[in-house]
Order: sequence, then C-alpha cells, then structure tokens
Amino acid sequence: MLALACGVTACGSPEPDPAGPPAAAPGQPPAPPTGPATVLNLANWKLTLPTGPEGEPQEIHPPELLSFTDDSFRLNDTRDGVVFTAPAGGVTTEGSSYPRAELRELQGGELAGWSNRTGTHTMVLREAIMKVPEVKPHVVAAQIHDEENDVLMVRLEDPHLFVEHSDGEGELTLDPAYQLGTPYDLRITAANGQIEVAYNGQVAGVIPLAGDGWYFKAGTYTQSNPERGEAPDAEGEVVIYSLDVTHTP
Repeated sequence: MLALACGVTACGSPEPDPAGPPAAAPGQPPAPPTGPATVLNLANWKLTLPTGPEGEPQEIHPPELLSFTDDSFRLNDTRDGVVFTAPAGGVTTEGSSYPRAELRELQGGELAGWSNRTGTHTMVLREAIMKVPEVKPHVVAAQIHDEENDVLMVRLEDPHLFVEHSDGEGELTLDPAYQLGTPYDLRITAANGQIEVAYNGQVAGVIPLAGDGWYFKAGTYTQSNPERGEAPDAEGEVVIYSLDVTHTP
C-alpha cells in the first residue's frame, strides 16, 4: 500500500489545511485536532522532522502539533494511520548523521525523563514499516533513549526485525523475515530495573537494563544517508496506527 497523503481524487474530500484551524478566541475552547492528531493522541509528544537548516531540524510542539501535517508527517490513504517519512538526504540532529521523522515523549509540556528503577513505564503501539532505503536498508521504528544515547531500539535491517540494546551489544529477534507493510503490535514495559518487550501479544524477552532520564520515541529514524552511497530521496517510512504511553508509580 502506498502511504501517500489523501487528496480530493484519492479520498473524495480535501486534505486538511496544513496550517490547521484558526486559533480559538480568548475564553473559547481550543479547536479540535486535525490531520494526524485525529488518529494519535499527540498532547504529550514533540515531533522532529528531516527539514530545516543544516543541523537544526524543524521541531513541532503542542499545541501546534495538534493541527500539523506535511509530507513527512501525514495521514495514510485510509486515514487510519500516521505516516512518518524520512529521506536519506534529510536534515539531521546535531548528535546524529541520520534523518528522522520521529516523536519524542513529553511530560507536562516539558521533555520527559524517568527511571525504570521506580514505577512502571509502558509504550504500546501498532505500526508497520513500509519502506527502507536501498543501499543500507535499515530503519528504527521505536526507541527508549536517555540523555545521551539510545537505550533500546526497535530496528529493521531488512528483513531482520529485532530489538537492539546495550550499545548494540545485545539483540532480541522479533521477526527474522519481516515483510514490509505488515502491521505488528509492540509493547515495551520498563520497570523493576528491566525492560520487557512483547511482540504481537507474546513476550519476546526481558532485558536486564536500568537507568535514569529515559523517554520513549516512535516514528521513522532512517539509518542511512548519502555518505553511505544512498540516493538523497531514498526513504525510510513507518505508519503508526495507535500509540499509547502510561506511567504508574
């Protein structure tokens, strides 16, 4: 299935205005969400895009995110999923040489940071990896990150779908022969100084890792670039159909 934004021809109705609805007048309730925010609850996320000045990719925060859509972040044709697209030649963050169209967890409007030594921290999502670049066909579709490095990555090195952890020293296979476009259910639970990963309703493994300043990420983090010989327009692409994060004491 091609993950393209709906238009008049494809869907029978115009695509929502990327600028979103006008701001609510003082004292009036905020305008309802439009675009991707009609599928995913984006109130506690910020979005990093593969566009903007070199080394300073565009970021969209709530409440603007609740009405935002563009080529890298849009509804799919059936309007039941959000498409995250990051071309290999896209703008990267200062600490990475790879582009992303990716959500980063917030708490109360601030950057989230929690510890799995206390409480239970869970991300549940349904997603499908749609495209990988050709030369280096690798895409990261979900993460736990800390203040400096990735803690855990859900990674496709086509066709091997797996969890990478411990600075790349550890692997947990989810599907050795993943087919692009296949939706899967993922649950990542960080509690009691460890991380449990469930894939399509079955526990795939428990990783003994503990840390602080952690947060969830989800979307497309394309693991290639033109320096690898990749065409600048070669894309990594992920569709997220549902996304829920909970934290309990």
